[in-house]
Amino acid sequence: MKKHILVSLFVVVALILAVLIDASFYMLNYALAPDPDRFNTESHFADFRSNHPEAVAWLDSLQQAEALRDTFLVMPSGEHHHAYYILSADSLPVHRVALVLHGWRDTPIKFLHIARIYHQQLGFHVILPDLHAHGLSEGQTICMGWKERLDVLRWMQMGNETMRCDSFVVHGISMGAATTMNVSGEPMPSFVRDIRFVEDCGYTSAWDEFAYELRQDFHLPPFPLQYVASLICRLRYGWSFGQNSPLRQVARCPYPMLFIHGDRDDFVPSWMVQPLYEAKPGPKQLWITTDCGHNDSYARHTEEYIKAVRKMATD
Repeated sequence: MKKHILVSLFVVVALILAVLIDASFYMLNYALAPDPDRFNTESHFADFRSNHPEAVAWLDSLQQAEALRDTFLVMPSGEHHHAYYILSADSLPVHRVALVLHGWRDTPIKFLHIARIYHQQLGFHVILPDLHAHGLSEGQTICMGWKERLDVLRWMQMGNETMRCDSFVVHGISMGAATTMNVSGEPMPSFVRDIRFVEDCGYTSAWDEFAYELRQDFHLPPFPLQYVASLICRLRYGWSFGQNSPLRQVARCPYPMLFIHGDRDDFVPSWMVQPLYEAKPGPKQLWITTDCGHNDSYARHTEEYIKAVRKMATD
């Protein structure tokens, strides 16, 4: 009798573990799989033109002059990654470059309006990378801004070698903002003379963001699913949800940073910006935009957004 009970318990436990592991792989695929439409650049440009009519004339002038250019670099991982770049139109020597980092399953094309601020109004060179497993860059899984931070340092090296720049602004939105904050906590390369950061609606950690999404979308607590998924992520991809912590990284950042977050953000919840801002030592500014959801701040407060970016980038 006892033997039958033990066998039954073993079967039940095995079934529970099998379901849990299967659900964890589903969670990882849901969160980390690239956008299947990532290579369709024509539709991305069409969407940008529709969503940002204020920037169409600028984009047309760049394309007509063949000034919106492509390049590929070999990353520390050995992968080939792609970026768009725009050289400053100023006739005077320019020693500043902005890196504009896109969001989760997005493309830099959708954030050309941010590039326009730096190029057209501030006279910067601009680099817009396709982050790992996005756009034309190689990679099988999204890393939520963690491994991508090392790729951004490589793009900074390009800015120094190709554009002769020693001053940088790293400006990211959503997952790009998490990447920006993760970069900010790294030791800066020796060629960097000055660097500033702008994070717009980034999350405190991959763990916090996934826990929030589990509750919002699936009405599930973090335990046990998220714990197992994080372990599998570490074993399979080399990083865990808790390790990917912009909150921990900004605590190491001595450089100026502007924090922007919409007060009605329900994708990366608005409360996350406060602990991020409080953790950051040294020069910092916080702007919580009114009546704004996720990635709404530029659209709803365009002129104020440009002024805030100008102040951070040039003061």
